[in-house]
Amino acid sequence: MRKFDTKVQHLKYKVLREVARHAWNDTLLENVIDIPKQIVPGKTPTMRCCVYKERAILGERVRIAMGGDNENPNVIEVIDIACDECPAAGYEVTDSCRGCLAHRCEDVCKRGAISFDHNHVAHIDKTKCVECGQCAKVCPYTAIVNRTRPCQAACKVKAISINEENAAAIDNEKCTACGACVYQCPFGAISDKSYILNVIDMIKKSMYNTKYKVYALVAPSISSQFSYAKLGQVITGLKELGFFTVIEAALGADMVALEESKELAEKGFLTSSCCPAFVKYVKSAFPELVPYISHNLSPMGKLAKYIKDTTENAKVVFIGPCTAKKAEAQLDEVKPYVDAVLTFEELQALYDSRDIDITALEEGVLDNASYYGRIFARTGGLSDAVTQALKEHDIDFDLKAVACDGIEACRMALMKKSKNVLDANFIEGMACIGGCIGGAGCLTHGEKNKAEVDKYGREAFEKTIGDAVSVLK
Repeated sequence: MRKFDTKVQHLKYKVLREVARHAWNDTLLENVIDIPKQIVPGKTPTMRCCVYKERAILGERVRIAMGGDNENPNVIEVIDIACDECPAAGYEVTDSCRGCLAHRCEDVCKRGAISFDHNHVAHIDKTKCVECGQCAKVCPYTAIVNRTRPCQAACKVKAISINEENAAAIDNEKCTACGACVYQCPFGAISDKSYILNVIDMIKKSMYNTKYKVYALVAPSISSQFSYAKLGQVITGLKELGFFTVIEAALGADMVALEESKELAEKGFLTSSCCPAFVKYVKSAFPELVPYISHNLSPMGKLAKYIKDTTENAKVVFIGPCTAKKAEAQLDEVKPYVDAVLTFEELQALYDSRDIDITALEEGVLDNASYYGRIFARTGGLSDAVTQALKEHDIDFDLKAVACDGIEACRMALMKKSKNVLDANFIEGMACIGGCIGGAGCLTHGEKNKAEVDKYGREAFEKTIGDAVSVLK
């Protein structure tokens, strides 16, 4: 069965798998140069101009799989030599231009960027064009089009520009590390740094020190992933890799829902703090609304803190669909509790690096959280959980929530709040379409994932949030 949505994901996985395989065997340093040749052997034809360029790009992929550029604080990196196949972005005149006499495009251009050849066909001078788009609007033949690179179209916070080398450049101040550009780039020229080597190192250390325990915190969206196997087999596979135990991050979501509902009732208005990409967006684009962000850690941070506070020599690895979690784990308020973050893509690579066929394993059990904690994985889940938490606290508060499905919906809600015209007292901010189930680190994306999450929620043994968190007292 197909494990990935795209061939780009599969290529990324193969690099991660080989890096991990050598790391387990302590042979990475002497083989790091040969990994590209192992993936593209001989003179196999590639999509690039030659096999040598393909290997050079694979060398960069290996570097990112080993942690990437330490000088770059962003967890998202551009592979410059792989970013050279997209056409120049911006407005262009197509073959549909009929060379008409009206020249409306010229008349409307205030920068004098449009000229004509002997056939009256329009041409745009990029040194003068400011990409206002007025020429495209007035062309009767729609002959002028705006070519937007996939990464720029995917980035809803406008953090990506094109540099002088015609490669994508990321503005780290604007970037939320959501990874939308990573998933949408058809050449795999943008990637998230991997900390898979850190995880392997932690697991190997735990094999020689019984007091050293590595906990796997799995995001509730795992219920919609690894569709070729059963969820219980995925859990058993984690223990086969060497994790001490597996805990639902959804239990952290239950903890957050209880605390966030009280904070909301006390303050009267709140924005959620669960999605790190959303939180970063609020801080960069709407700094005046920062005081309204919930003071709770995310479910990942909340549960990781509990584990570290109650368990000596514990190491915590979060596994989920989110590249922004890698950035969150580096924040001062989270770093003491979360030791590494893996995506589902990286978990698949880990399984295969150890030749673990999870379909052949017995089913383990994962039952720590309530229905409400588990549905945090999809848009609207957090709002439903806060509603339930208010009931369980017996708090009389008229919740008016707006559940934002993607960063553009977040922008609209935040803009209304900034202008005091938002008819809501709680903003559930989710940067990815569909919520966490739309994260860049997912193996698969799609509407069916929401149904799987809801089904997973209904299977929860604990029926209330209070029952789920009672085991922590």
